[in-house]
Amino acid sequence: MLNDRLLVKLNKEDGERTSSGGILIPATAQMAKRLVWAEVVALGPNVRSAEMGDQVLFSPDDRYEVEVGGEDYIMLRERDLHAVAAQRIEASTGLYL
Repeated sequence: MLNDRLLVKLNKEDGERTSSGGILIPATAQMAKRLVWAEVVALGPNVRSAEMGDQVLFSPDDRYEVEVGGEDYIMLRERDLHAVAAQRIEASTGLYL
């Protein structure tokens, strides 16, 4: 990994969703701008806001998909992150994620 790049992996269960009325919404359904959570699996040396294993929030429009060893991953820049969720981050920030 180079510079400020992150390699993240989407959760398998993030594909299909069920609405509050019980309707199954497939992963391919077009929705309004919706941010996505993923787990960090690798980082470049200049990434300062995330660590391995953190959950990061990003826009699906800002991603590049890559296949490594038969697994699908997403390559992001650190500036494309909207939020980082981790146990080491204190809950006193006033943000509720």
